[in-house]
Amino acid sequence: MTAHKIENIRNFSIVAHIDHGKSTLADRLIQETGTLKAREMVEQVLDSMDIERERGITIKAQTVRLNYTARDGKDYVLNLMDTPGHVDFAYEVSRSLKACEGSLLVVDASQGVEAQTLANVYQAIDAGHEIVPVLNKIDLPAAEPDRIKEQIEEVIGLDASEAVLISAKTGVGIPDVLEAIVNRLPPPSGDEKAPLKALLVDSWYDAYLGVVVLVRVFDGTLKKGQKIKMMAADAHYEVDKIGVFRPKMQDVASLGPGEVGFITAQIKQVADTRVGDTITDDKKPTAEALPGFKPAQPVVFCGLFPVDAADFEDLRAAIGKLRLNDASFSYEMETSAALGFGFRCGFLGLLHLEIIQERLQREFDLDLIATAPSVIYKITLTNGDEIELHNPADMPDVVKIEEIKEPWIRATILTPDDYLGSVLKLCQDRRGVQVDLNYVGKRAMAVYDLPLNEVVFDFYDRLKSISKGYASFDYQLTDYRAGDLVKMSILVNSEPVDALSMLVYRTRAEGRGRQMCEKLKELIPPHMFQVPIQAAIGGKIIARETVRAFRKDVTAKCYGGDVTRKRKLLEKQKEGKKKMRQFGRVEIPQEAFIAALKMEE
Repeated sequence: MTAHKIENIRNFSIVAHIDHGKSTLADRLIQETGTLKAREMVEQVLDSMDIERERGITIKAQTVRLNYTARDGKDYVLNLMDTPGHVDFAYEVSRSLKACEGSLLVVDASQGVEAQTLANVYQAIDAGHEIVPVLNKIDLPAAEPDRIKEQIEEVIGLDASEAVLISAKTGVGIPDVLEAIVNRLPPPSGDEKAPLKALLVDSWYDAYLGVVVLVRVFDGTLKKGQKIKMMAADAHYEVDKIGVFRPKMQDVASLGPGEVGFITAQIKQVADTRVGDTITDDKKPTAEALPGFKPAQPVVFCGLFPVDAADFEDLRAAIGKLRLNDASFSYEMETSAALGFGFRCGFLGLLHLEIIQERLQREFDLDLIATAPSVIYKITLTNGDEIELHNPADMPDVVKIEEIKEPWIRATILTPDDYLGSVLKLCQDRRGVQVDLNYVGKRAMAVYDLPLNEVVFDFYDRLKSISKGYASFDYQLTDYRAGDLVKMSILVNSEPVDALSMLVYRTRAEGRGRQMCEKLKELIPPHMFQVPIQAAIGGKIIARETVRAFRKDVTAKCYGGDVTRKRKLLEKQKEGKKKMRQFGRVEIPQEAFIAALKMEE
């Protein structure tokens, strides 16, 4: 297979809100161009993980090369990048977009523009893309293509008069999409003679080949046996195998400017291949790296512990294997008095956390407990040092702290008018600051600044439940701001339970503490002695509940006689209970932890 003329290559991605049908459209394009035979087609060809199929979301970016003969008789090579649409994987999306020149903007003809549609399309516009609007699901009775065209022009400012109308499910309009890609999207540019410059779009671990690296070549050529260098990681390798995906891997001799393909080079760990890095020739490197590389920053932290302490080694092995496949996930070991040995893990967001947890439980058959998710706080000490706090249990002494800063986000929420009041109330309750409120067609768009700490917990679930699932939500981190935050510890029988300590806003602390104590009171079974449950800030108790003791009837066998005999037995019991309370251990059942961590407002 020879290198293709650069003017006959089109690199494009599909951007859309979750569930607007981009994986289905990808399936149809693959089918229409005859890339896979009919018997090889499955639904969502590009979503290879079971979780992706089950939840119907794309997690890893995938690509496929399609060969297409246009109506004017020319042969084209189309490289389709299927990107994740979820906000947690925004960094992967931005890298995938950098590898393309154009995008298909898929909008559901019945639902219209959603929050993530906006976020992703703005990213595509920032990446300098030519954008072709595609209205999907026009076969639905509720489809209103004309209204949605107006909405696209109004909200995004794109000319939608020539939008392609399709139904990815039935296959209507798919040939028009292919023609639009060829005629309306620009070809890539690049210089074959220049030193090699390629973008590392994604990487994953394959049990047989080691790490497979997805690359987009900008300048120069990538050949087999070539010595290459990753610029940010400063790692050197020799290329073993070069190929393209026609969903199945197919070897090629070389990749030229504008082409997208994969390489393997006996790389052992995905951590060495950072998404967004520049690959160049080891002998004649390019003068400057491609702009915009930044290592993925974890935003949310949580502790993962095995339910059965004997599974710790299995958990360690499983986390190591997942890390091979997902470099944006980080972990370190930690111990907790209540839960034993486990890991403190960092994630890009809550969906990322859920997926990693689910993969550990499903692929490695582990039973896990996760502590409450927390964010990174920046603490300025009185001596001027600044430290990052990942785990509320490690907070330094209050006397040494000058100020605590917490991360804030800018959230965009689109909601039907009927639910606007309750959505605004939710944002107010979470200490949100309104930035903007206007109307997009029939829906309200609220822009709020919110502390990430309040969002991480259960904001998304609450938003979905108060809007009956109609509101959509998208956010990005903006900055760190100082806040009046205090550490609230939970004491059970005067012993602090480190897994339940959390940083809360001072004015909220009492309510949170009371809730927590009430909840634990229901969950901790009665012991032979009284068990006090307290919430404390420093030395000050702000809430308390008591689990009543079992009472054994010690006077049952005491017949007749003086009342002092009875009293003596009761006094003796009281002494015994006092002693028990001093030395008794309170076992907190695992369910109590899990339930206490899921707190409702």
